[in-house]
This record gives sequence, C-alpha cells and structure tokens, in this order.
Amino acid sequence: MNHDLQRLQPYPFEKLRALIADVTPNPALRPISLSIGEPKHPSPPFVLQALADNLNQAAVYPTTQGKPELRQSITDWLTKRFALKHGSLDINGNIIPVNGTREALFSFTQALIARDPQGLVVSPNPFYQIYEGAAFLAGVEPHYLACDGSNGFIPDFNAVPANVWQRCQLLFICTPGNPTGAVIPLDTLQQLIKLADQYDFVIASDECYSEIYAPDGPAPVGLLQACAAMGRDDYARCVVFHSLSKRSNLPGLRSGFVAGDASLLKPYLTYRTYHGCAMPIHSQIASIAAWNDEAHVADNRAQYQAKFDAVLAILRDVMEVERPDAGFYLWPKTPIDDETFTTRLLAEQNVAVVPGRYLSREIDGYNPGAGRVRMALVAPLDECIEAAERIRDFIRSL
Repeated sequence: MNHDLQRLQPYPFEKLRALIADVTPNPALRPISLSIGEPKHPSPPFVLQALADNLNQAAVYPTTQGKPELRQSITDWLTKRFALKHGSLDINGNIIPVNGTREALFSFTQALIARDPQGLVVSPNPFYQIYEGAAFLAGVEPHYLACDGSNGFIPDFNAVPANVWQRCQLLFICTPGNPTGAVIPLDTLQQLIKLADQYDFVIASDECYSEIYAPDGPAPVGLLQACAAMGRDDYARCVVFHSLSKRSNLPGLRSGFVAGDASLLKPYLTYRTYHGCAMPIHSQIASIAAWNDEAHVADNRAQYQAKFDAVLAILRDVMEVERPDAGFYLWPKTPIDDETFTTRLLAEQNVAVVPGRYLSREIDGYNPGAGRVRMALVAPLDECIEAAERIRDFIRSL
C-alpha cells in the first residue's frame, strides 16, 4: 500500500465519534445536531423532477467533460454572478463538471502536483481536511497558515516567508471559510494572484459557501472575479470550485464544477478520463435546472438569515460569538475546553457540536481552533432556536 496513507489523520467526525463514544445524551431531550454541515432545507422540487424525468439516461455512458448544455449553464452562472467578461469563459476549455467538489479538490491536487519532498501545499488553518490529505498523497508537505481572531480569520499572507512561496506548488484558499465564514476581500485575492505570478504556484479557491450570505448584504467576491477586475481574462494560475450541495440543498446529487485556467484544466481533464468520475447524465440535467434558477437560492439565504438572527440573539448574552461574513456556521469561543464543552453539552442538553481543535492542526504548540466549536445552523429554525436555548442554559449552569 502507499505508505503515505499512514499519514492521513482520522476525519473530524471520526474523532468526534471517539470522543463521545461513552457519552450518554440526555434522554429527556430530543437530539439536535449542529455538528455536520449537511443542508436540511428541502431540495428544489423542480430539480428533483428533472432528475426523475431523466432516469432513463442511467442506461447511457456519460462523457467526462459533461454535456455542453451543462457547461453552458455553469458558464452563464459564473459570468453573471462574478461579473466576468462575456466570452472570457470557453465551455470547452474553462469548465469541467465534477461529482462534488470534495473529489475534485483531491483529484486536482493529484493531477497538478509534481512529487517533490521539498514541495508544499499551503492552506488555511482551520481547514477542510481534504487539502491536507491531498497534499500527503500527492507526495508533498502541507503548510498551514493560522486563521484566528487576530487576523479576522483570514491568513496573514504578508507574513509568509519567501522560502515558503518558493516551495509552494498549490495554495488552497476557502472563501467563505469553513468553519469561520470569513470572506477574503478583493484586494487580498489580487495580492495572491500577484504572488502566484511571482513564485509560479497555482491558487485553488474553494468557494462552496459563496451563495449563503445575508440577503441584504454584499455577495462574497470570488477568485475569478478578482482576475477579471485585473483584466486577466485568461484566469492564469487560478481555479475555483463550486457546488450545488450548499447553494441548492443538493448534497446527495454530488454535483459541482471546476473553472478557470484552461492550460491547467486541459491536463486535468485527461487525468479525469482515467480517474473514471464522469457525472451521470440524469444528474447533469438536474444540475442544469439548478444552475439556471436563482429564486430557490434567494429563499435559501432568507432561511439561514432567520436562523442567524434568532440564534445570535440568544447566544450573544453568554458566548463570544459573531455573525460570519457568509456560510452557515457559527465559530464561537467556549467558556471551557472545547472537547469538554462538546461532551458535556451532549450529555446534559443532547446538542451535538464539533470541537474546533478537530478542524485545525497544532503548529509550534498553537492550535487556532482550540477553545472554539463549530455549530452548523442546518437544522430547521425551531430546532436551531431550541438548541441555542439549551446551549445558553448549559453555559449558565457552568
């Protein structure tokens, strides 16, 4: 077996299961889970209908590149959403549909990275664990940039030494961030593009939470948008990852896309033809319906806004917690150790959260996730309110 498999750490939810294995949740209270970021809002009925109407397409082999109609719908959405120059995206060169961004983030790294013991994949910390695992299995080392309250949960890219950028082959950014919800501003994205030019690395921007933001607030900017604002319509060294999982409440559809630099996506497409990961045609047709509609996305945003309003009104009296720039997570400080907070909250109030340290790595004795928990406001509004009231009561009892 590949010896690098031994370097993979248990996924955060495996750590969570081990932590709570001997915990008996309060049987007098119904369980409420704020731990897993799985959307619970209803999937759009018209998307499910499109899926059902085309199940006969399960008898047809899909192509790796996907249907032109799907790539066109993605192109149209990207161009409008991120104010890109019309015609700057070629459906045959700049867009690849993928089976969810999780597999794409991992496989893109395998296709891109040149195995080198000195090579680096740079990522935020806390981070989505795929970034780290993809680096190990591509034969390079991960390098972590701390995100905490001191830097607004956005890495201090100015503090990164030149020798790190020189070794960097791939920079992962996550904007809006998981778990912090922080959005990297336009000028910072443009700074990163200039650094990528200077040191010859690729930027992979995980933007899966970009469509969940306050209905009356600004939409998060994206990496391709930063390119366009600089007049870089070739999107050199830049790729973005988007998904229907959070935007459209379709995590089980496993539908997303990679877009950006055609010179990178061409060899990546070749890799994918061997990887064997073509999206089923009925899923592609359902995805077209989802990308072509914004009404359900606006409704989704309104539902999350209502939950943030209600939950923050309850928790702010007892916790240090702020509304995120975007996304559906809260990232509050805990009044006691985050693992102890998690186990006792489950035992006493039957509410599940994730210790922040499980979403981060300790570097030089510092774990930027320690002392925090991640709360996913994915449950129905009434459950989120009840969970917040239980958390408030639990903290007051400490």
